[in-house]
Amino acid sequence: QVQLVESGGGLVQPGGSLRLSCTTSGSIFSINAMGWYRQAPGKQRELVAILNTAGTTNYADSVKGRFTISRDNAKNTVYLQMNSLKPEDTAVYYCNADIQRTVRLAPQNYWGQGTQVTVSS
Repeated sequence: QVQLVESGGGLVQPGGSLRLSCTTSGSIFSINAMGWYRQAPGKQRELVAILNTAGTTNYADSVKGRFTISRDNAKNTVYLQMNSLKPEDTAVYYCNADIQRTVRLAPQNYWGQGTQVTVSS
């Protein structure tokens, strides 16, 4: 089984920072793209940032210049550094990854359970 476990969420004041981590575990042959999505109450889940194996990143316009995605391939971990947080960043943040479990299997998409980020004074 493959698991994605997020950590680092919490309550922060506007203008503050948080760093989310997502660690993968289980039988993994390779990990392709890894990313972060978020879902606010009453809204659809949306892409926040994604990073592929070539190092190419893509960010939602609303977080450009404030959030940075990075990964540690040796640890199969992806991070999201969030600075200058705003109340509208409040959401459950989900880790997502395309993972190939064995050389014979096609990559599959996996989700973490999510971590709550609340930006409020």
